[in-house]
Amino acid sequence: MDMPRGPRRWSQRNKRIVVITGAVLLAVAVTVVLANLEPAVPTVRADTLWIGTVERGEFVRQVRGPGTLAPMQRRWITADTSGRVEEILALPGAEVTADTPLLRLENPELTVQLLNAQQQLSDAEAALVTLRSQVESDRLAQQALIANVRTQYLEAKHRDEINQELIEKTPGLVAEFDLARGKQIVEELANRLRIESRRYEVLGNSSTEQIAALKEQADRLRAIVRFNEDRVASLDVTAGVAGVLAELPMEAGQWVRAGDTLGRVVEPGRLKAEIRIPQSQAEDIVVGQQAIVDTRGDVIDGEVSRIDPTVRAGTVTIDVALPSELPRSVRPDMSVDGTVVLDRTADVTKMGRPAQATAHATVGIYRLTGDVAERVQVELGRISVNEVEVVRGLTVGDEVVLSDMTQWQDDARVRVVGR
Repeated sequence: MDMPRGPRRWSQRNKRIVVITGAVLLAVAVTVVLANLEPAVPTVRADTLWIGTVERGEFVRQVRGPGTLAPMQRRWITADTSGRVEEILALPGAEVTADTPLLRLENPELTVQLLNAQQQLSDAEAALVTLRSQVESDRLAQQALIANVRTQYLEAKHRDEINQELIEKTPGLVAEFDLARGKQIVEELANRLRIESRRYEVLGNSSTEQIAALKEQADRLRAIVRFNEDRVASLDVTAGVAGVLAELPMEAGQWVRAGDTLGRVVEPGRLKAEIRIPQSQAEDIVVGQQAIVDTRGDVIDGEVSRIDPTVRAGTVTIDVALPSELPRSVRPDMSVDGTVVLDRTADVTKMGRPAQATAHATVGIYRLTGDVAERVQVELGRISVNEVEVVRGLTVGDEVVLSDMTQWQDDARVRVVGR
């Protein structure tokens, strides 16, 4: 007997196929949807950003660098000779004059050297006195000898003249031998007178040279004595100039050598600022430009007075002349910040200086529209300490992010929350 058939049921295999097909279709659909979605926009809090506004107005180009205040006049005190610090007579901060004693040194060797030099000088002076006395005695003896020879010469000449007159009046009265002998004696005495006179001249010249040589030696010894006296006197160290004692890094018992620095005296009323400007920014600085010195307590207007021609550690040092009247808080060697005004240009599109901005370069800047910051390419012009010239890419009134946005450099847009 045939049985009637009921509704045909799905097999387990068919159910499995349906489930797999559905899962595959669902995965494809999800993939397509995710592929069409835009990536999530990163967010950043507004209070962590430095936001500026593009504006138009005067553009002041400036350069800045650190520096210190230094006295216009300062004097280093150095040791003229070696010695041991025996006593300290003044401390830093004291007002001093040129004769104010600062230190007292001791060096027994200098005293011995001074005594030896004085002894040599005394010997030379005694020898000079003896020589002068001997020369004067020889000179007087030679003068006496010349006077004696001259007397003999005159007597012989007078006797010869008488004999000549007698022969002329009475021939044969005087023997020829006596007449000839008289003439010979006159010639001998005349010759001797010339010799003794010449000897007197030689004696005078020689004695003069001897005295001059010994006097020169005495003068040299006298200079050596003065030098040693000055060295002994330099053991009492004085300030040398009027001012304020800024440094005196000495201690009792310390040994110093000739040429060592003992201290420094400054003139406190006249100060200048020595500012170190990076060499890449110093090319437009000239003498006479306005400068502003910030002591972190006071702001002082000054003027560039000197530019160091050399570069040290990548910086150029400039001197800024300051007014004679300065705030009471100003001190030598105080750390300051200096700003030099290079030039001023009216009616320029500008904004605050972005982080890592360089002059005449095109950089990516995030411009704010509502709560979204979108990166745009901006061409920059001249650059200053706190401002930069905008050549192209932004308009007046645009708000821009000036902070360092390096960590979002791969994102074209950033959402700013908390504004």
